Amino acid sequence: MTTETNSVLNSVKEAFAPVTEAFTKLQNMEVPEAAREFVKKQAEAAKTRAADAYAGSEKVTNVIETAVAGSVTEAAKISRNIQQALYQDAEAFFAGIDKLASAKSLSEAAQIQSDMVRARGELFVSRAKATTEYLGKLVTDGAKTAQDNFAKVYSKTA
Repeated sequence: MTTETNSVLNSVKEAFAPVTEAFTKLQNMEVPEAAREFVKKQAEAAKTRAADAYAGSEKVTNVIETAVAGSVTEAAKISRNIQQALYQDAEAFFAGIDKLASAKSLSEAAQIQSDMVRARGELFVSRAKATTEYLGKLVTDGAKTAQDNFAKVYSKTA
């Protein structure tokens, strides 16, 4: 049985001898200079592309950060303006109450009320106009900033 096992083992070795020899030669085979240079160039190109992608992502992040910071600043301005308008409205209301309380006749009270309503209407129109102008400027400036920022990002990454 040992003889038979050795015989089968030798037959397998002989059958795979060409494959074994090929692997041995493959391990000692020298890689051509052109192949090594090709791999080096491809690795360098990939490294450059990765660096460019990173720089581009940094620029995009900066653009987003700038846009968000600008939005927060504008939101704070809007909030302050609303607070100021509410305070002015409260002051005007209480001043009107004082004026109405000082009226000596019903016709004088009606005139004071009429003047207050007209003044409130004028103030409303004035605020609406200012708000429209402000929002128009905000949209225009935001679009210009976005256009400039994207131009910066894409001109250098393209």
